[in-house]
Amino acid sequence: MDFLQRLARALDQPFIPWKRLIVGFSIAQYLFESYLSLRQYKVLRATKPPKSLQGVVSQEDYDKSQAYGRAKAKFGAFNNLYSQAQTLGVFYFDILPKLWTLAGILQERYVPARFAGEIPQTLLFFLAYNLLSTLLSTPTSWYSNFVLEEKFGFNKQTPKLFITDLIKQQILTIALGSPILCGFLKIIQVTGNGFFYYLWLFSVVVQIFAITIYPILILPLFNKLSPLEEGKLKTGVEALARKLKFPLNHLYVIDGSKRSSHSNAYFYGLPWKKHIVIYDTLIEENETEEVVAVLAHELGHWSLSHTTKLLGISQFHAFYIFALFSVFINNRSLYRAFGFPGEMPIIIGFLLFSDALAPMDTVVKLFMNILSRKYEFEADAFAVKLGYSTQLARSLIKLQIQNLATMDADWVYASYHFSHPILPERLGALGWYGEKNKELREQMKAHKQDKATVLKAGDREL
Repeated sequence: MDFLQRLARALDQPFIPWKRLIVGFSIAQYLFESYLSLRQYKVLRATKPPKSLQGVVSQEDYDKSQAYGRAKAKFGAFNNLYSQAQTLGVFYFDILPKLWTLAGILQERYVPARFAGEIPQTLLFFLAYNLLSTLLSTPTSWYSNFVLEEKFGFNKQTPKLFITDLIKQQILTIALGSPILCGFLKIIQVTGNGFFYYLWLFSVVVQIFAITIYPILILPLFNKLSPLEEGKLKTGVEALARKLKFPLNHLYVIDGSKRSSHSNAYFYGLPWKKHIVIYDTLIEENETEEVVAVLAHELGHWSLSHTTKLLGISQFHAFYIFALFSVFINNRSLYRAFGFPGEMPIIIGFLLFSDALAPMDTVVKLFMNILSRKYEFEADAFAVKLGYSTQLARSLIKLQIQNLATMDADWVYASYHFSHPILPERLGALGWYGEKNKELREQMKAHKQDKATVLKAGDREL
C-alpha cells in the first residue's frame, strides 16, 4: 500500500506530458502492428503451399485460403486505421469531457436531485459513450459480414438478423453493464485506497454469475442449443468424458450455421458441472471419429489444467490491473491533461488509465499467446496419447480448409497475434510428414470418395 501511494505521488506531476505520452503510445502500437501486418501480407502472396502441406492441401484450397487471408488483411488495415483515427479524434477534439458535460446536463434536467451524483452521471456517460461507439463500429461490422464473409461463402446472416442481434447486444449491455458499473463505482467510493482488493473480489463474483446465467439467459437469445441426438457421436463423446472423468452434464449441438459456416467446439460451466457444445457445421463436415478427436483435444485442455492455469493468470492480471489503477485514480495531472481541470470522474480515470497501460498490455498479449500455443501443442499430444493421431490430423486439415484459415505465417506476426500454432507446425508435432503425409493423403482421399458415394446414393433415393 505504501509503495502504491508513493508511486501515485511520483506520477502526479504537472510536468509529465500525459496526453503526448498516451497519444505517442497509441501511434507507436499502431505503427508496430501495421509493420507486422505488412510482414504477414508478404506471406499471404505466396503461390505454393508450405512443403509440409503439399499433397495434403490442394492448390485450389490453398489459393482460396490465401485470397481470404489477403482480403482480411486489407480490411484489417483499413479497420485499424479507422480505429486509430477514432482514438486520436477522441483525444484531439476532447470528446470525453464533452460527453461527461452532456451527461451532467442530462442528469440536471431529468434526474431528481435526491438521486443525482457521480454514479447516475456515469451511467448517462456510459450510455452516450456506448451509443457513439456502436454508431462508429456498425459500418465496418456490416462490411465484414455482408461483403467480406459473404464473398467467401461464410456469411449466413440476413440483414434482419444482423440488426436484431445488434439491438439485443445493446439491451444486454445496458441491462447487465449498468448494475455492474454501479457496483464498480460504489466499491471504489466507499472502500478508500484499498479498493482494489474489494474490486477484485467483485470481479470474481461477476465472472461466476456470468458463467451461470450465460447458457440460461444470454446464449438462447442468439442461438439454439439442442441436445445431441442418440448415435455413434454421442456414445463416443460420453465414453471419452467417462474415461477422463470429465464432469459432463449436457452435450449440445449449436446452430452455428445460422450465422456462419465456420466450425468450432467448446465446453463451459462450473468445475463440477460442464457442458460441451458442438457446432452443427463441425458435425456436418467431419467424420464421427474426427469430431471426437477434436473434443479429445479440447478435453485435453481441461485434463492438463490449462483452463485452471489460464483462469489463475487472468485473476492475477485483474488484481494487478486494479492495484495499478489505484495509482492513477487520483492523478490530477492526468485528468487535467485530458480536459478535466476540476473534476476527477472514476470512469474517466479508468479509461485514461487503460490507454496509458497499452504498452504493457502489448507485452502481456505476447506472452499469453506464447503460453497459449504451448498449451495447444500439449492438448494435441494428449489427444495422440488417447489414440486419435490420425483422426485429429485429418480434422485439423478439414477445419483449416473449411475455415480457409491461414496455412502459413510470418513468425514475428504469429508470435504476436496467434494464440494457436499454424497447421504445418501442428502436423509436424503430430508426426505427420514425409511418408506419414502420404498415408494421411490416401486416407483423406478415401474419405472424400466415401462421402461422394454416400451423396450419390442419396441422390438416387431422391
